[in-house]
Amino acid sequence: MDQATSKVIDPHALADWRRRVSEMYAGIRSVPNHAVQAWGGWRNVRDDLMKTHAMSPLNADGQASFKALSYFDYDQDYRFLVETKTPENRTPEAIELMDDGSLIIEPVLETVGLAKKLGGELTIYWINGYGGGLFLPFGDATNGETTYGGGRYLLDSIKGADLGSLDDRRLVLDFNFAYNPSCAYSPKWSCPLAPAINILPGAVLAGEQQPTAND
Repeated sequence: MDQATSKVIDPHALADWRRRVSEMYAGIRSVPNHAVQAWGGWRNVRDDLMKTHAMSPLNADGQASFKALSYFDYDQDYRFLVETKTPENRTPEAIELMDDGSLIIEPVLETVGLAKKLGGELTIYWINGYGGGLFLPFGDATNGETTYGGGRYLLDSIKGADLGSLDDRRLVLDFNFAYNPSCAYSPKWSCPLAPAINILPGAVLAGEQQPTAND
């Protein structure tokens, strides 16, 4: 749910970016039994968007020198089909987004069963506002070391980042698809970071790593 702080945005470029991200995740959901294959395709599209697209969070110099995003190797142990429950606390939270004002997020789901592997459960939020969408930001012990210090995102369905669910309503949470918010690449972006309740005590050794000089 990152926002550009600049008010001058090409609406055609933004629409194309959203369209391509949405199509990228639709491709992931279309091959639920081929997660590693889908992950490879996801990486290729993300590299192309970062390198070539007008809405890339990289500046012109960054795009010119960009090679590829860095990731942990795919690890099947970080792919979960997760049951959820309604959180006890449904109080909405306000997150300030610099020039874009406040973003209101409401806890709507809480994972059941992640604690054994990750050391804790996670709260999934609904973005209050036109359209809405599920939002799952998280932090873990790798932040500031091998991953971005502000944490990462796994779901942001208002932007198209949606890994899907099963008929029994279990959510697909595959942390190999965890990615950095745009503010990891440029201060021109304002990004809501993970609330304290979503800071995991252990290390999530999956997904996108710390941006490098070539990102």
